[in-house]
Amino acid sequence: MSTQTNTKQDLIRGGQFLVKETKSEQVFTPEDFTDEQKMMKDSVREFVDREIWPHKEEFEKKNYALTEELMRKAGEMGFLGVSVEEEYGGLGMGFVTTMLVVDHISGATGSFSTAFGAHSGIGTLPISLYGTEEQKKKYLPKLTTGEWFGSYALTEPGAGSDANSGKTKAVLSEDGSHYKITGQKMWISNAGFCNLMIVFARIEDDKNITGFIVEYDRANPNGISLGEEEKKLGIHSSSTRQVFFNETKVPVENMLSERGSGFKIAMNALNVGRIKLAGACLDAQRRVITSAVNYANERVQFNTPIAQFGAIKSKLAEMATSAYVGEAASYRAAKDIEDRIAIRQENGESHQEAELKGVEEFAIECSILKVAVSEDLQNCTDEGVQIFGGMGFSADAPMESAWRDARITRIYEGTNEINRMLCVGMLVKKAMKGHVDLLGPATKVGEELTGIPSFDKPDYSELFAEEKEIIQNLKKVFLMVAGSAVQKFGAELEQHQQLLLASADILIEIYMAESGILRTEKNVARLGEETQKEQIAMSKLYLYHAVDIINARAKEGIISIAQGDEQRMMLMGLKRYTKYQNHPNIVELRNLIADKVISENKYSF
Repeated sequence: MSTQTNTKQDLIRGGQFLVKETKSEQVFTPEDFTDEQKMMKDSVREFVDREIWPHKEEFEKKNYALTEELMRKAGEMGFLGVSVEEEYGGLGMGFVTTMLVVDHISGATGSFSTAFGAHSGIGTLPISLYGTEEQKKKYLPKLTTGEWFGSYALTEPGAGSDANSGKTKAVLSEDGSHYKITGQKMWISNAGFCNLMIVFARIEDDKNITGFIVEYDRANPNGISLGEEEKKLGIHSSSTRQVFFNETKVPVENMLSERGSGFKIAMNALNVGRIKLAGACLDAQRRVITSAVNYANERVQFNTPIAQFGAIKSKLAEMATSAYVGEAASYRAAKDIEDRIAIRQENGESHQEAELKGVEEFAIECSILKVAVSEDLQNCTDEGVQIFGGMGFSADAPMESAWRDARITRIYEGTNEINRMLCVGMLVKKAMKGHVDLLGPATKVGEELTGIPSFDKPDYSELFAEEKEIIQNLKKVFLMVAGSAVQKFGAELEQHQQLLLASADILIEIYMAESGILRTEKNVARLGEETQKEQIAMSKLYLYHAVDIINARAKEGIISIAQGDEQRMMLMGLKRYTKYQNHPNIVELRNLIADKVISENKYSF
């Protein structure tokens, strides 16, 4: 089924989901994939099932050569250059298709997923998005085919989350022909087999770092040396090394963009990396769920397959629900970005500029997804271990490595704590610039709190009528808590990290819960309610948990920033805004979802 690009009137700006109603027909869902996208998905899954999944155990033996070999095969298939324009050797496909490839190529092992993401994302994108025509013609064809591999050298021993504080220096030569880079980088993915590094260094005493394209030839290292492969908790066959530069000569024409623009390049590359990391966590969840239900159907205790026990059903239902909602939110945001890129290109912007600004527009959603889906993957693998019981703790079963590989996703592309604070901080900045009107809706919430509540009994006869009202009320909770925090602390809000983290959790749960409901509502409208019984159950189950999380986090915020009558009024408002008229039967919902997964012996949505 094809889908239309949203019109300019339909398009919302990043972060506006909080204050503008989104209708289900406006969102893109996985059920909207075009025939071309479905063919691409099948092609990627066939590659993974043929080339990667059978070697899953080998990836635990630090077989870096295997990762490099399979990356080269992925390049031959065209997967490394899905988003790169055709004139530079890529497939020139849209943002949704790029997400689709990242999603389905990443499910078998975290080692290959990390190598793929580091190369096709942050190792290639800075050239694609910021490179000159000469740089793109010189490097992109090699990177898209797998002839060369890329890496991204930003992190330093003293500069992790504070990326702009790096000490690596770039000194211009006397004849002005090249820079000499000296410094140390760490945690560099693909370092052991890369041919090119995106390196960030500081020129003189510049406020901001500068980006450079640095070639690396092992036979002629040009002042570059590598540390030993890091010993890591997971992603064992992902090459991760320290990189040392000792007056490494880099031609001046290899500077990326302008001097001092490295921090901007790094942040925008990470925005893309964040939403794609969410995508990379999706098929990992699907495969973990399928492995878990296969085992639960086969494992017999007390003369009964353990899949039939309520405790196991509860786990399978929660795992499936998180995966379903993660898909909904990830592809919703991906299509919003794709539509924004298309509109910008229609307005005359280059592909480079349109993609840069399109992704930047939805940086809030990118951070939300990075946090939510990476944590759902961690929870999913943890429950997978538990379903396998003692076997789950054994390296002979697939769950042990899946759990370890999942752990890194909460750290790279900016830790989840950093991303939580970023999504709230960016939203506040957008409001101050007038891009998202938070003040008007926040003022209305304040008036509502002091007004007399309505005692009319609402009509909830339509599907999701109550759930959609709850979503709108949860948005009021965010406006109430975050608005009060901004009013109290103003520009100093960023110093109150625990409040930011609480506000972020509210924001995240709103976006994810709403995405699940919109996906299901859209599919009910076109496929019928009977075909979506389990999807309806998952949407309701996720929202139920979201209400509980938001209630707890909002209460924490309210009692930390308000006192006396103000506190009592806000707590009463919280109770009103998180209230169900008709509580869903959670056990029934879980059983319905689990029975579907168990009967089909796989994640089946």
